[in-house]
Amino acid sequence: MRPASALAVVAQAFRDARIRTFAFAYLFALYSYIQPVGFRHAYKTLASRTAFAHSFGGNKGLRLFYGEPHDLIAVSGYTAWRVGGTLAIAAAIFGLLAAVRALRTEEDAGRTELVLAGVIGRRTAFASALAAIAAGTFVLWLAEFAGFVAGRLPVGGSAYLALATASVTAVFVGIGACVSQLAPTRRIALGLGGALVALFLLLRAVADTSSAVGFLRWATPLGWAEELRPFSSPQPAVLLLPCATAVLLLAVAARIGAARDVGNGLLPAHDSSDPDLHLLSSPTAQALRSERGSLVAWAGGVAAFSFVLGIVSQSVSSAGISKSIQQEIAKLGSGSIATPTGYLAFVFLVFVFAVSLFVCAQIGAARHEEADQLETLLALPVGRTGWLGGRLLLAGLAAAAISLLAGALTWAGAAAAGVDASLPRLLEAGANCLPAALLFLGITALAYAIAPRAGAGIGYAVVTAAFLWQTVGALVGAPAWLVDLTPFAHVGLVPTQAFRAGAAAAMVAIGLGAAAAALAVFRRRDLLGG
Repeated sequence: MRPASALAVVAQAFRDARIRTFAFAYLFALYSYIQPVGFRHAYKTLASRTAFAHSFGGNKGLRLFYGEPHDLIAVSGYTAWRVGGTLAIAAAIFGLLAAVRALRTEEDAGRTELVLAGVIGRRTAFASALAAIAAGTFVLWLAEFAGFVAGRLPVGGSAYLALATASVTAVFVGIGACVSQLAPTRRIALGLGGALVALFLLLRAVADTSSAVGFLRWATPLGWAEELRPFSSPQPAVLLLPCATAVLLLAVAARIGAARDVGNGLLPAHDSSDPDLHLLSSPTAQALRSERGSLVAWAGGVAAFSFVLGIVSQSVSSAGISKSIQQEIAKLGSGSIATPTGYLAFVFLVFVFAVSLFVCAQIGAARHEEADQLETLLALPVGRTGWLGGRLLLAGLAAAAISLLAGALTWAGAAAAGVDASLPRLLEAGANCLPAALLFLGITALAYAIAPRAGAGIGYAVVTAAFLWQTVGALVGAPAWLVDLTPFAHVGLVPTQAFRAGAAAAMVAIGLGAAAAALAVFRRRDLLGG
């Protein structure tokens, strides 16, 4: 084996993942920068920061999103709380996607066999894939670190906080590597890995919202990142946990990979069981068949999260919060979160974001289907417009189902906790997620039609940038017209506000127009190769 050959494989793997890597890096840099800057702008005095820390340090509803806070009075402590809790989840998703893409997807596409047919051995190919992922992880660390430094946080603490986030990536790269050896297909590997991400997030949420089971934080890599406590009593020894776990998982994955046949997994493939001919009546039904595992995972995750959010809304109170502090919190773009219904309105702004990401994921699934099997499908009496139109219809209907499920389960959780919440209003809050999601579905579909390899990544970037700008635009004193550029600024905060029918109609119209343009462009361009 020649070193130059291994380096060429590493470089190619990094290039293949560059769109996803730099999209995540953009998110990490921007989010890391706006948190310290926004906090300084909103809370300029020690008194206001003290009031904020006193009022929200023990808020279970906020802990569910961001984790356990430490030293909220300091800009650095607030940043560690907001950034550490959120970007740790993004880091987990990045690690899982990177590992499955570099290992399982390459095998499914047949490229691993071609690499192994040359001068690269199996262990070297595995190590090369990990080296490319490590380079991508370093890019994320550097982007997050740069964001903190640009936000005028201490250099040493910034590097340590970015390292805490990167430690989560390392563990989930190991998890992704293991499920890539177990699963016979990319879809199953992502399903298994996604279920583990949801499980570890649930463990962290339970630990952060109930002091009686705080020890569960030590059972999840997301909790380990919290226990590193950047900027507040750092515990660098905790880094041994993610490092040791990542090394162990990667060693297990390498051992399994060396013993199994290329293109197979330890789990049996679906075609080895009894034949299942359901949902094979049309290309759209077949798309539902292929995506049903993903749809169930999204729906189940949203349902569980919604129910928990409904329960913890009972803990939200305006006691001890001055009017001036409440006004500053409203600048975050979430309205007042000092009451149960105000908190639920804030929650549904987050659900608008989540459902928008879901439709981007559906476009990503369409891109993979095009690369893998669309040529064969179009050789049958199936048109391009019908195929992509069916995909868009499926994404829209699934988004509607997930949105309404979020409303229903949030009401169930709130009712179980004794919160006086209206089921029709919370179902309306769920439906309120759809206009923005349909807008982003059309935009992402158009990006996919024009640039198929980058389309889903462009969609993720647009959704994330729009949401982040809505979160901090007013907070940093941007002009109102500039803040209003994001679609999230035009989403009514149901149930505390009325549904904005005019803005919703405009977003749906733009989304439908973009989808129609996507169909026209897709009908004329060449198909994407695998």
